[in-house]
Amino acid sequence: MTETHVHAPPSDEIGPRGDLCTRTLAMPADTNANGDIFGGWLLSQMDIAGGVAASKVAKSRTVTVSIDAMNFRKPVYVGDLVSVHANLVRVGRTSMTIHLEAWVVRRKETQPILVTDGNFTYVAIDEQGRPQPIQRNEPLTA
Repeated sequence: MTETHVHAPPSDEIGPRGDLCTRTLAMPADTNANGDIFGGWLLSQMDIAGGVAASKVAKSRTVTVSIDAMNFRKPVYVGDLVSVHANLVRVGRTSMTIHLEAWVVRRKETQPILVTDGNFTYVAIDEQGRPQPIQRNEPLTA
């Protein structure tokens, strides 16, 4: 039997793309009523990783303004090692879009599995919380 994804394009990825931003272990406290890792927990981990990448690019504080094209491809289980990788997609005057991929390595396995990906948009802000231009002096990488 093959898996089909209604909203997610098939992934032929061999491994993670982009810079590693966070890595954590999925714990029992992070589960939903079915015993799987709660999707909100995973989304939160991805947003933390995206914030790390966005602040690195902006060289300032950033805030999340939108999350688009989220694809929950496979479940995450207790004991999975969750790694989130960031790829810079677009940089505007004050905002940027970063494609985030969450990959897991399951116990007793060695190959990473893509479990979730999506596009997160962040805005650079000043100390008063107002949007500010992103400095573009260096090549942009997340």
